Amino acid sequence: MASTRANKQGGFMSVLAATLLAGCREWGIELTGAQLKLFEIHYRMLVAANKRFNLTGIVTEKEVAIKHYLDALTCLKTIKNGREGMRLMDIGTGAGLPGIPIKICRPEINITLVEAQQKKALFLERTRDAMALDGLEIVCNRAEDIGRQQDYREKYDWAVARAVSDLKIIAEYGLPVVRTGGHFLAMKGPQAETEIKTAVRAVNLLGGTIKKSISVKLPFTGEARSLVLIKKVGPTPEKYPRRAGIPQKRPLE
Repeated sequence: MASTRANKQGGFMSVLAATLLAGCREWGIELTGAQLKLFEIHYRMLVAANKRFNLTGIVTEKEVAIKHYLDALTCLKTIKNGREGMRLMDIGTGAGLPGIPIKICRPEINITLVEAQQKKALFLERTRDAMALDGLEIVCNRAEDIGRQQDYREKYDWAVARAVSDLKIIAEYGLPVVRTGGHFLAMKGPQAETEIKTAVRAVNLLGGTIKKSISVKLPFTGEARSLVLIKKVGPTPEKYPRRAGIPQKRPLE
């Protein structure tokens, strides 16, 4: 059962909701009651399914609100204004992060969640149905395979990846699905500059150019994050992405 705290009006809300409200207000984002309810549904399903699906090591309301949901919403620092029909792909989404929080706050964006593990994809399908989210597609496949399929290749306005792999590796996953003129956003830790320097050639080879790195601090904890924004300036050569497993084993130089 969710823990609660009093709000200024004398009512009560969950710690999850209170943390999200306060954190988002720091960034100028106001959440509605309906949006908070969707976050609550995702959280309850995440905790209930966690042992079976191995989704996260973080389960307390405050930690999930900060390290998963607010962390995911750092993407809105760059994806400021959605438009009807905009397409975004979340690569290696796991428990639906950052894609589901983005969808809650920007419902007009059509989002595709890509997850290679079948059990996690099943969790995502059940969660989408419970949240009744339209315009949220679940694809169970490897990112390398998705990037070669005509239904997805160079069809997206945005691709995002919240991953620990090196920038030049995840660029090979993300840039092939982005249309020319679109963007790939890599969510990295505070030491992104080193990765950026070694990824320039690979990004250029894939049809992209690194525009900037945005430094963000999470509310409450002050933990540092970097958002690496890459613009797609030309088509990705047909031979990329390489077959499954190769980008990780032999990163582009």
